[in-house]
Amino acid sequence: MRILLTNDDGVFAPGLAALYEQLCNLGDVVVAAPTTEQSGVGHSITYLTPLTCKSIHRSGKNGAVKYGAGKHWAWAVDGSPADCVKLSIAELFRDSPVDLVVSGINSGLNAGINVLYSGTVAAAIEGAFFGVTSVAVSLEYDEDADYDSAAAIAARVVAGIAAKPESAGKLFNLNIPTVAAAKQAAGDSPPVKIVPMGLTQYGRSYEKRADPNGRNYYWAIWSEPPQPPPEAADIVQLREGNVTLTPLQFDLTNRAMLDQMGDWTL
Repeated sequence: MRILLTNDDGVFAPGLAALYEQLCNLGDVVVAAPTTEQSGVGHSITYLTPLTCKSIHRSGKNGAVKYGAGKHWAWAVDGSPADCVKLSIAELFRDSPVDLVVSGINSGLNAGINVLYSGTVAAAIEGAFFGVTSVAVSLEYDEDADYDSAAAIAARVVAGIAAKPESAGKLFNLNIPTVAAAKQAAGDSPPVKIVPMGLTQYGRSYEKRADPNGRNYYWAIWSEPPQPPPEAADIVQLREGNVTLTPLQFDLTNRAMLDQMGDWTL
C-alpha cells in the first residue's frame, strides 16, 4: 500500500514525523507537506502564482532525526495542504499512484464546524476528490502533546479503515483527545466512537480593542453555544475522552431541498 502523508502544520511539524514512523508499518509512505504552517486556510488552492517545491533530506529516526542530511524524505510545497495533495497525485507521484491519503497529525482538534475551516481536513478532502481513501488526523492541543501515542492510535484506525472494502475512495475525520493518547501511552487501547460531526456554532463573538495608536481591532472570543450539542456529536464525545471517527462527504448539495425546488418558478 502506498500512502501519501501531508498536513497543515508544515513539513517539519512533530505530528507529521510521528505519524510517518507509524504509517511505515502499513506500507510505502511518501510525504508532501506545506513549507510553512497553513492552519485555518481551509480548501484554498494556488492558481495565480507558480507552485514551487523543495526536496527535504532526512536521516535517523525519532529523537535522532537530522534534516539536511541523508536521503530524500519529503517534498516541501510552497502552498496549501490541498495544493500538496493535488500536486502529489497529479504530478509528483503520477507514475506511482497512491492508495491512501493521510493528513496530520494536526496540533489541535478539528471537530464540529471547525472541519469547514481546517486545512488538515481540506487535504483529505482533496484526496477524496481523486477517488483515494483519505483520513484527516488531529490531536487535542497540548504544549507537551504526545504525538507518538496519538500516531499509534491513528495508525491502528487507518489500518482498520483501509481493510474495509466499503471505505474505498471515502473521506474520514479522526480526532484524538489528550486523555486517549495518555491511555495509549499507558498500554491501553482507547476505543473509537463513530459519530456525526457536531453542527453547533461556537465562538460567535469578538472583543473590540484599540491599539496604542487608537485604531480599533477585533479579537475572536471562544464562547459556548446557547444550546448544548447532541450527545452523539463528535465534540461531546471528545470532551468525554473518546477518540472519534466521522465519515464526511464533500457534496454540499441539499438533496431534499433540490427535490422541493423542482416546481419553483423564478
